Amino acid sequence: MNTIAAAESAFADSPNPQSSLLVATGTMVRRELVRFLRQRSRVVGALGQPVIFWILFGAGLQGSFKSPSWVPDGETLSYQEYFLPGVIALILLYTAIFSTVSIIEDRREGFLQGVLVSPAPRLAIVLGKLVGGTLLAVGQVLIFLALGPLLTWIGLAPPIPWLQSFLQGLAVLCFLTTLALAMTALGYIVVWPMSSTQGFHAIMMVFLTPMWLLSGAFFPGEGSVWLSWIIRLNPMTYGVAGLRRLMSPHLNLAVTPSLPSLPLSLAVTILFGLVCVGAAMMQTHSRNVRNVQ
Repeated sequence: MNTIAAAESAFADSPNPQSSLLVATGTMVRRELVRFLRQRSRVVGALGQPVIFWILFGAGLQGSFKSPSWVPDGETLSYQEYFLPGVIALILLYTAIFSTVSIIEDRREGFLQGVLVSPAPRLAIVLGKLVGGTLLAVGQVLIFLALGPLLTWIGLAPPIPWLQSFLQGLAVLCFLTTLALAMTALGYIVVWPMSSTQGFHAIMMVFLTPMWLLSGAFFPGEGSVWLSWIIRLNPMTYGVAGLRRLMSPHLNLAVTPSLPSLPLSLAVTILFGLVCVGAAMMQTHSRNVRNVQ
């Protein structure tokens, strides 16, 4: 309950509502980070499984992988290089899941009800969860990318020259942050109305995981007409495509329906993120019985 007391104190002591919102949000963000660092199993689950997927699937499917149509003639693309943006999207998705599923625990323990009835703005709950989840997701992706040279050195991954300049790295970081915020907001609006972790895991298996699989992250999906249309309608497709373009400047990828352009990918990702953040705010500000259960 120390977080509630800190948020109440910040709101009561500051005559400026904007200042109190920032302090309350910062308190909630700090709580998310501290909680994550104290639960080491979450670090292993959110980062370890995607790394294992990348290594095992990369080694197992390399021989049967056929380069998509958007790879220029004369260029070679290994499956692990193709799968790299998909693994990053998987890390972002898993981190969003693990950071927002704590809402169910907060409701069960009475913490969420205490924050909702405190003088602290409800917007601080949304911003605290989203900013905290985004920081955790981006941080874990950076750790994964830092492990790349080590995996190459021990022979578990091919060399992938994804970073060629400081500006390109900055662009990748900005896009990662945007996509991480959208994924965390999506997890928030899925988790908020739920009261059991079992129900959330069911939704994850039938909605969130297929959403990742049908984003072009795991396979191109160019051989099936109906599957290619599902991939195009999936908003996560554009996040994966944006990462793919930003992290493969050496390939000069062609613009095709199966691989959207960078401006389109950025626009769809931002729009998807704004819709999810808006829905999260509406859910939290709604005064109904569900919010105090």
